Amino acid sequence: VQLQASGGGLVQAGGSLRLSCAASGRASSQYARAWFRQAAGKQREFVTSISRHDDSIYYADAVKGRFTISRDDAVNTVYLQMNSLKPEDTAVYYCAAGWFNGYGNSRYEKEYDYWGQGTQVTVSS
Repeated sequence: VQLQASGGGLVQAGGSLRLSCAASGRASSQYARAWFRQAAGKQREFVTSISRHDDSIYYADAVKGRFTISRDDAVNTVYLQMNSLKPEDTAVYYCAAGWFNGYGNSRYEKEYDYWGQGTQVTVSS
């Protein structure tokens, strides 16, 4: 599975961005998908994840109510809609895919098998 993240950029605080993560490869639509982020000088952290059948979605407390993850398996793409952005959301955002035996998802990056290259999100105050 190959993942390609896009949609990052520079936005003012309070603004919105939508990230996309396109997957290619056999059975890529059967994977759980997730977003993580890494701010400069900090460890990578969990943002959100969605199971294969959309029946399990997790959000980090820091983004709950502002970010929304969704997936369109017809085009093998997962989206991260980010609203009410804050300067502390500034980071490189990575998408990931994990098998989980075709069910479930996780908050833990070590449980994901494939990673995209990352896209920079910068929120100015």
